[in-house]
Amino acid sequence: MSSSIVRPRRVAGAVAATACAALLLAGCVSNEPRETEEDAATGPVAVTENDEPGDEVVIGFSAPAADHGWMGAITTAARAEAEKYEDVDLRVAEGTNDVNVQISQIEGFINDGVDAIVLLPFDGAALTDVALEAMEAGIPVINVDREFTSPFAARATVLGDNYGMGVSAGTYICEQLGDNPDAVVAEIAGIDSLPLTQDRSQGFADALEDCGLDVDARVAAEFTVESGEEQTANLLSAEPQIDAIWNHDDDQGIGVLAAIENAGRDEFFLVGGAGSNNMMEKIQDPESVVKATVIYPSTQAADGVKLARLIAQNKNVSDLASIGVPRTVQLFAPVVTADNVEEYLPIGFDS
Repeated sequence: MSSSIVRPRRVAGAVAATACAALLLAGCVSNEPRETEEDAATGPVAVTENDEPGDEVVIGFSAPAADHGWMGAITTAARAEAEKYEDVDLRVAEGTNDVNVQISQIEGFINDGVDAIVLLPFDGAALTDVALEAMEAGIPVINVDREFTSPFAARATVLGDNYGMGVSAGTYICEQLGDNPDAVVAEIAGIDSLPLTQDRSQGFADALEDCGLDVDARVAAEFTVESGEEQTANLLSAEPQIDAIWNHDDDQGIGVLAAIENAGRDEFFLVGGAGSNNMMEKIQDPESVVKATVIYPSTQAADGVKLARLIAQNKNVSDLASIGVPRTVQLFAPVVTADNVEEYLPIGFDS
């Protein structure tokens, strides 16, 4: 990864369509709610027949170490979702960034004969074989966020939309600056070697091109506070005038904002990425340079728990005519601004 300022060429092509599925995962064949109850995070929610207790479902859950806010929120949300169901026994393995340890965790779940496994792999390729082993043992695997290399390794996959994040961020910036063809747009990416970073950057470039803008200056950080501050300081030193910045990740955004404050710069607006409480609180502050953030849902594993329960109990997904649970669910990447921030605060996470 290079820490130097990069000025990429315009990416050719129109903005590609972003596929997403907005599914009500707790529902069943009937869409009629039987009653409502209060959810601590989101308020009143409809309770359907699928929410009524059924056969006990033992779900094994494994995810990487909670070494940043988004990953910590993944496990917290999964636990909270499981606690809503008296028929779910969620067995949470200790978070780890060691692929060999995570493989042994999944092998343990297989030996225990759990009913389903929800797995956010540290490395999708490295965990593919053990996921295949679980599937071959008759244990459905729900793959979360980082995909396996074989389509046979998971019964269902829950994904965020990295390309769509870039499209959403770029589209918002176009809406703000599209009438200024000379606007200077900067990008603070994550780790350039990761496909997710490449997808986010491609979506961003495609969306900007659609309104005649491009990325004038770019740095890559490492999804950490320290790297966010260092690389933003480099960016600001090299660019005397900026109109808009997209920062890929709200966790590294803490460092980004520290560098901006240290530099005394406020001539631009900043768009975040992921949807942390920290950034959403900044959005509510009219004096802040932060005007928006793009959601990358930290509820993906919670959706995985819901899907695992439905699959194990042979139930269906609400609002779909088809029987069963879809193979892939890709979640939308909406833009949060001052106009809708209250709606998204309940699913924010602390960086």
